[in-house]
Formats: sequence, C-alpha cells, structure tokens
Amino acid sequence: MTKDMTKGAPLKLVLGFSLPLLFGFLFQQFYNLVDTVIVGRFLGVDNLAAVGATGSVNFLVIGFCMGVCSGFSIPISHKFGAGDYVGMRKFVANCTWLALAFSAVMTVCTTLLCKRILVLMRTPEDILEGAYTYIWIIFLGIPTVFLYNTVSGVIRALGDSRTPVIFLILSSFINIGLDLFFILELDMGVAGAAWATVIAQGVSGAGCLLYMIRKFEILHIRREEWKPDAHRMRVLCGMGLPMGLQYSITAIGSVILQSATNTLGSAAVAAVTAASRIGNFLACPYDALGSTMATYGGQNVGAGRLERIGIGLKSCVLLGAGYAVIAVLAAVLFGRPLAMLFLDGSQGAIIGQVKLFLVINTAFYFPLALVNIVRFLIQGMGFPTFAILAGVFEMIARAIAGFVLVPAFGFVGACLGSPIAWVLADAFLIPAYFHVRGVLEKRLSQGGSKEALTRPE
Repeated sequence: MTKDMTKGAPLKLVLGFSLPLLFGFLFQQFYNLVDTVIVGRFLGVDNLAAVGATGSVNFLVIGFCMGVCSGFSIPISHKFGAGDYVGMRKFVANCTWLALAFSAVMTVCTTLLCKRILVLMRTPEDILEGAYTYIWIIFLGIPTVFLYNTVSGVIRALGDSRTPVIFLILSSFINIGLDLFFILELDMGVAGAAWATVIAQGVSGAGCLLYMIRKFEILHIRREEWKPDAHRMRVLCGMGLPMGLQYSITAIGSVILQSATNTLGSAAVAAVTAASRIGNFLACPYDALGSTMATYGGQNVGAGRLERIGIGLKSCVLLGAGYAVIAVLAAVLFGRPLAMLFLDGSQGAIIGQVKLFLVINTAFYFPLALVNIVRFLIQGMGFPTFAILAGVFEMIARAIAGFVLVPAFGFVGACLGSPIAWVLADAFLIPAYFHVRGVLEKRLSQGGSKEALTRPE
C-alpha cells in the first residue's frame, strides 16, 4: 500500500504518483465547478456573486487548514523514507492530537467573525446575506477539512496517492447529488450548496480514515505511541504552521484584491467567480505536481539521497511547461463556451470578462508551475519557512493589484493580480531552492546523519 520514492526512475515515479493526485484534484474542482454552475444557473447572478464574494476569505481560512495538514505530513514522510516506523507512528499520533485542537479553535473563531470580515471587505449589500450564510456553513465544517486532509496527508506521505482520490471521487458524486437535492428539491439556496460541500468532505474524510485503519498495518499505533510528545508537536507545528501561514498570507493579498473587485459591482464579482472556478480546474495538474514533489522531496531527504532531488525537479518542470501551452490554448479556444456553463447567452459582457480573465491567467501558467513545484519541493525538503516568505511576495503583488491596478484599469487590473503574484514568488523561490540544496549538501559533506538532514531550521 506504500511507495518508496527513493528508488527508481524519478520521471516514472513523479508521473505514477501525480496522475492519481491529478485525477483527485480534477474531481475536487469538478464538484466545486458544479456547485457554481448550479448556483449560477438555478439561483441567478446575485447568488453566484454571493458565493464568489467569499472566495478569498474561504481561501484564507480553509487554505490555512490544508497547509497545516500538509506540513504535518512532512516529518511523517521523513521517518518513512528513513525506515523509522516507530518514530513515524509517534508523529502520526501527535499529528492527530494537534489536528483535533486546531479544528476546534478555528471553527469557533471563524464562525463568530465571518460576518464582520465580509463587511470589512466591502461586500456589496445586495449579496452580503447570501455570502454570510454560505461561508458560515463552510466554516462550521472545518473539522471535516482537517479530517480529510490530515488522513490523506499521512497516506500520501507513505507513497500512496491513489486511496485519497477514490474517496474524493465518491464525495464528488455525493456533493453533486446533494447540491441538486438541497437547491432544487428543498429550495435551500446557497445554504444548500454549502451543506453539500461540508457533508461530502466529511464522507471522504471518514472513508479515508476507516480505510487507513483497516489496510495500513504500518500505521497501527500502539497504546504507548499515543502519548502526547511536546518535542514531536513542536516539530509538527514547525512544519505545519509555516505552510498554513503561507496559504493565509497569500490569501491576505487575495482578500485585498477581492475587496477591490467588489467595488466594481456584482457583475464583475460574478465574472471573477466563474473564471476562478474554471481556472482552478485548469490548474489542477500543477496542484498534483506540487503535492508529488512534497512527498518526493521528503522521502529522498529522509533517505539521504539528495542527488535524486534535482532530477525529479527537472522532470516536473518539463511536464509543467508542456501543460502551460495546452492551458492557454484551451482558454483562447474554449473560454466563451466554458463561461456559458455558468451564465446564459444574454449576459454577453460578463461572458467576455470571464474569457479575458482566463486568457490573461493561463498565459502565465509556467510561472504558476514553478511556484507549485519549487515551493512544495522546498517544503518537503524540510524548509517550510521559505513558504511563508514566498507567500509574502504573493501577498504584496496582489495588494498592489488591489490598491493600484484595479482602481486604474478596472477589471483588467483584477485579472493581472495572480500572474504578477506568481512571477514575484518565483523570483524568490528559485534562488531559495538553490540555497536549500546547498545547505543540505553541506550537512551531508560534513558527515551528517539522516537525522541531521531532516533537522528543522
């Protein structure tokens, strides 16, 4: 059920690990896409804008949760790569305690504060209540986010990228079915879309957990291994918090950009919502490659096989460059038909804005590829602090777009926010990778052990 990524051809390993992940990310984005299509088609542009107005604050909070869980899996992949299965199980146990604590605190805080945040973001009055209803329910489901992402992160750390996908596909169909039932049959509006997402996430997390308990004997934790360990918790937080903060810091820029976009009116918000959903779908290969490199980097550093990291990186970058060409062609040729999944033909101006957003963003997909691949590789190598710094650069770029470009250029300024963020992040991440590689090579050349290679910064 596990896969050792420290042996064998890197390109073959990267493809074999990333393809199931890609399939899972596609399904995840597919049901997000269907959510938006159903809301846009059956509840109208205002409700579509209401869901879209929560996008950046959703990313701010849920992205933090996902980042923390991804960070928790890195010490687990290090121990697996080193063959220390007792230490690995102790990290899994302490990861569980931390996930429970984080989910409880974050659920309480976010559900209490989300209305105030939406008001501060200058959410248009005509969509404020719908936005609040939607995001309050999503935040109520934070424990299900931690459940799925913690368990799937542990499973992927052991080299199994397929199992989480199976349960994600199952949850996708549940989500779509519940969307239709809650919205069309029960007339629950945007609340129905939110509850469908939360329930589906819970099902996928519970399924992953039960499967892991039954099938992964290597993860059967003994009674004494469940004991909370302050040192291991510090190591887990040292990896998880920087990765979570990286998402949140990046999202602060998105919140600023969203606030600026909100001033352009509900139509612009609806256009950005539809285009972002399509863009997230098109960017799935980069999410898969990034997650692959986190596990690949973690296992190979844990095994002390630094020479394999550069080869794997080159393989990923070539794959990312090839896909960037495909993505921009898809945006140019199919931008309008894709927009019409959400909107009817009478809304020509909004449809045109959706296509413009897609073309501008996909034209910068190679920088996006580097952001995902290099950032996650550095994190897997055990240097999560660099993720925060990369997020700071993205935040600055999106803030510039929100404060300067949107007031000056309107909707085009909103389209340029993410591309500028990717380019600026790359300007930091590429030198950072060579620095990290140099630090690890120096430790190894000085006779460092595997434990020294995985020592937190």
